[in-house]
Amino acid sequence: MLRTALVWGGIVTAALLVAGAAVGFAVGGAPGLGSALAGVAVSAIFLAVTAISILVANRWYGDPLYVPIFFGIVLGGWLLKLILFIVAIAVLRGQDWVDLVVFYVALVISVLASLAVDVVVLMRMRIPSASDVTLPTDPDAGDRRA
Repeated sequence: MLRTALVWGGIVTAALLVAGAAVGFAVGGAPGLGSALAGVAVSAIFLAVTAISILVANRWYGDPLYVPIFFGIVLGGWLLKLILFIVAIAVLRGQDWVDLVVFYVALVISVLASLAVDVVVLMRMRIPSASDVTLPTDPDAGDRRA
C-alpha cells in the first residue's frame, strides 16, 4: 500500500513539477519558476519521508522489539522532517530568487495533491478486515456440525 502511494505520489509530483514550472514562470519569471520547483520538491521530499520510514520500520515485523523499533524510526523520521523543514524555510526565505507567494502556493498544492493520492490509494486497496481466523476444514472430517 505504501509503495503504491509512493509510486503514484511520484507520478503526481512529476506532473506538478511540470505544471508548477510553467505557471511559476508565467507568473513570476525565472524566480517564479525556481520557487515553484522548490515548493513542489520540498513537499515531495518531506511527504515521502513518512512512507519510507514506515516501510523501513516494517522490516522488523515479528521481532519482539517491533513496536518500539517501529515508533522510534517513524518518530525519528518526523523529527528529521521538522528540523529539515525549518532549515529549508530559513535558507530559502533569504534567497533573492525565491518568490514567496509562488513557493507557498506550490507547496500547498503539492501537499493537497499528495494527500489526495494517499486517500485514493487507501480507498482502492484491498486489505482484509479479519486476521488470525481459523476456517473450518473438510465437513466429512467431522469439524462442522450439521
